Amino acid sequence: MTEPPGRRERKKAATRQKIADTALRLFLERGYDAVGIRDIAAEADVAVTTLFSHFASKEALVFEQDQDFEQRLTQAVTGRAPHEPLIPALRREIQAMVRHCTADGAAPIWRMIDASPALRQYEESMRLRHADSLATAIAADLGLPQTTTACRTIARFVIDAYSLAREAPDPDAAMDEIFPMIEAAWEVGFPVPAPAGAGPR
Repeated sequence: MTEPPGRRERKKAATRQKIADTALRLFLERGYDAVGIRDIAAEADVAVTTLFSHFASKEALVFEQDQDFEQRLTQAVTGRAPHEPLIPALRREIQAMVRHCTADGAAPIWRMIDASPALRQYEESMRLRHADSLATAIAADLGLPQTTTACRTIARFVIDAYSLAREAPDPDAAMDEIFPMIEAAWEVGFPVPAPAGAGPR
């Protein structure tokens, strides 16, 4: 009998999470470079092909929240309440992501990433991809036919805000310092038109 779609999706998500959790445990126990794909597949009790159906590369196993974070950023733009300003909505999402990535137990993971050139390169490419997706969402929200330099600039600032706050001794204080600058950049890049008839007095 064919499984209902909901059950299949739950099983698929559970398998994916099991693989990611197993990989992270092995990486932290043995070191990232000392663990191979076959080691992870064997420990998670899945075929190598199954692992690759969920994760495109070894590096992707470390950043298993990659797609979720990208979707959350674009949904902060597209899913906010009508007339809610964009930058506060993005700040709220970035703050939630920073808190997730600075929770107890995260420090060893970031030390592992910082120590690996391959993981640092993957993280950088991931950040650029997230910025591109966010710029596209901002342009669509503004009704622009394509992304502009201003859209891409704001998107890069927001993605960099995440990294800077995550690395700061006091992430909340860093957010308080960074986002007024992003607000100012937004006002310069997308000034609100003056009401009709308004002018200097």
